[in-house]
Amino acid sequence: MPAPADVPRGRRIASLLPGATEIALALGLGDSLVAVSHSCDFPGRVERLPRVTRTRIPKEAPSREIDRIVREALARGESLYEVDAERLDQLSPDLILTQGICQVCAVGSGEVARALPALRSGPEVLSLEPRTLGETFAAIQQVGKVSGRGGRAARVVSALERRVEAVSERARRRGHPPRVALLEWIDPPICGGHWNPELVELAGGVDGLGKAGTPRPDADLG
Repeated sequence: MPAPADVPRGRRIASLLPGATEIALALGLGDSLVAVSHSCDFPGRVERLPRVTRTRIPKEAPSREIDRIVREALARGESLYEVDAERLDQLSPDLILTQGICQVCAVGSGEVARALPALRSGPEVLSLEPRTLGETFAAIQQVGKVSGRGGRAARVVSALERRVEAVSERARRRGHPPRVALLEWIDPPICGGHWNPELVELAGGVDGLGKAGTPRPDADLG
């Protein structure tokens, strides 16, 4: 079956971020994905795609131990993730989706930059760095633009905005808003940042710890 007319010819996408992978799927780009990260777990075709990243964090370690490993590694200037440049080169992507706002949460632009010299396909790199819900919607449109799915992206964002407005309308009809403690990590406790406090507010709550649009308190770690 020929590729849709609005997908650039030869577009091969490596998504190194779970959120970016889900954006690509929402835009109908599943057949364009040639590789994903070790943490991409969206069910379906993604499960069968090559994994081109790995983490140095022990998967089964308890929260406190992971926090210690992360802090010590970053204090030494060491990356927590590694890109398999050899495998990525074999897959010849012409577009890599990554992120640049958290060096702890996922593979970042630094790891990608170190791998780029080994990639003969000379891929374009799109780093998604949203800090608010609005910027997250803009990131969807960014992916749509570079992949030739601008129209599809606009429709996806419009549908999401309608869902957000429906939730907000229901929240406005509630009484006294509950105070919420949103934690991204349990041991030690770390509150959410960026768009997370905004989501609490849109749902009718008040985040007593985080501040919308700003990094979480351990911003020096990511």
